[in-house]
Amino acid sequence: MSELANKPRKELSPLELEQLEDYEKQHGPLNVLQRAVEDGTQVLISLRHNRKMLARVKAYDRHSNMVLTNVREMWTEHPRKASGKKGKAVHKDRFISKMFLRGDGVIIVVPVK
Repeated sequence: MSELANKPRKELSPLELEQLEDYEKQHGPLNVLQRAVEDGTQVLISLRHNRKMLARVKAYDRHSNMVLTNVREMWTEHPRKASGKKGKAVHKDRFISKMFLRGDGVIIVVPVK
């Protein structure tokens, strides 16, 4: 399989390209998402702007766009005091039954055991 990985994708036949993509799904970084879809396990997704999501992945693509279910979104806000200074941190969360997450905001995806 390493010989396919070292060749430019333009030079690969459609069959070789499909074999390489299957290999990358099973052994590459998208393996976490693939296992989450197959097993129905939860993943913790860290996003830009210090937001996190705990969810089940129904589908994904190579850009880390995802269809998620049973999503718990968590974040921290720092409300401003009357003087304009930051106040005490307030942890917030919300539940979303189904959603589409665009992959450009994803930083890391970690399986939850």
